Amino acid sequence: MALGYSRGAGAYQQIRTGGGIESADAHGLITLLMDGALERIRLAVACIATGNVASRGEAISKAIEIIGGLQAALNHDIETTLVERLDALYDYMSRRLLFANLHADTLALEEVATLLGQVRDSWVAIPAEDRQAVGAGA
Repeated sequence: MALGYSRGAGAYQQIRTGGGIESADAHGLITLLMDGALERIRLAVACIATGNVASRGEAISKAIEIIGGLQAALNHDIETTLVERLDALYDYMSRRLLFANLHADTLALEEVATLLGQVRDSWVAIPAEDRQAVGAGA
């Protein structure tokens, strides 16, 4: 589990230095990772609009890396359908991002942003007193 956090944190640290990663708890780190992926997806949409292929590819690659970190952070020792569904969802998001990069597809990027935004909204809505238990299944 810690390996996934560090991999994703490394990806996000390249995006945003000094953004509180060092002091974030597991719940806060996951939130930062989701924010970083969403930021990169928005950048990729802008790059498509301006025709900046190189920056589009870099932004999407970083989003894929961050989502891979989120996926790697899932605790498969906790046998719940939520972990399985999140794993499948993160895999789907990564594939859609690859598709978006290959085809300069803003709709695919917007789909991933919507899905990840919904996961993020649910994640941050977890009450503080329940975060320790949920963090184990991140």
